[in-house]
Amino acid sequence: MARARTPNAKHATLGSPWVWAFSGAALGVALALIVFAPARWLSGPLEAASGGQLLLGDAQGTVWSGSGQLTLTGGPGSSDASTLPGRLAWQLKPGWGQLQVEVLADCCMASALTLAVSPQWGGAQVLVSDQRSQWPALWLTGLGTPWNTIRAEGQLALTSAGFGLTWVHGRLRLQGGLTMDALDIASRMSTLRPMGSYRFVLAGGDTPVLTLSTTQGSLQLSGKGQWTDGRLRFDGEARATPERQDALTNLLNIIGRRQGARSIIKVG
Repeated sequence: MARARTPNAKHATLGSPWVWAFSGAALGVALALIVFAPARWLSGPLEAASGGQLLLGDAQGTVWSGSGQLTLTGGPGSSDASTLPGRLAWQLKPGWGQLQVEVLADCCMASALTLAVSPQWGGAQVLVSDQRSQWPALWLTGLGTPWNTIRAEGQLALTSAGFGLTWVHGRLRLQGGLTMDALDIASRMSTLRPMGSYRFVLAGGDTPVLTLSTTQGSLQLSGKGQWTDGRLRFDGEARATPERQDALTNLLNIIGRRQGARSIIKVG
């Protein structure tokens, strides 16, 4: 014979108003946490993703719409740090199968940069809107050695064209290209101001290629490299025009390994 239900048992049933009230409150709290999550919650993921080289400070607003100050560092244990002037603002806009991210640095961008993030089988894809922005070269001193010694001054003009990144099963593939023009670069290691202007071009593909060339100036830089197995292997050289050898000797000694009048640059 079935046992009679106790008077208190009805409060545990799914139809109990207390169960529905508790469930509704829990759902409301969860939604509030998602919608109104504070902007500072992005600080940890950004630091982890950048290996400790990008820090978000004075974060205001929410995860979905906020702003903060972006600091470049040499990574964990480094005492070097350089904060970008002004603030960096962002907006996250979830959509059907895609997350749209808009980023605007008021010091360096005339319009927002848009990132379209889409999940894919075994990975994800990020498409970057075409844009031109301009950044202070002095910001790079935050990376530590050798940037804090060279202490480059000038402007870095960054242009993106059809640029995108795709991760599939742990492998990174780039498409399109990025161009960075380092304009009127000077250094505290030389009395020559400016030393020159330079162009870096990153071309996507199965094996992305990075090239460096001199557009003008007495310090001549050139080189070429490739990303192989997630690492950059770059070979280049620096030299001074004959009439500027004395003014650039100290800098050439720091840039790379001296070989006569040249300084050999090797990465990876």
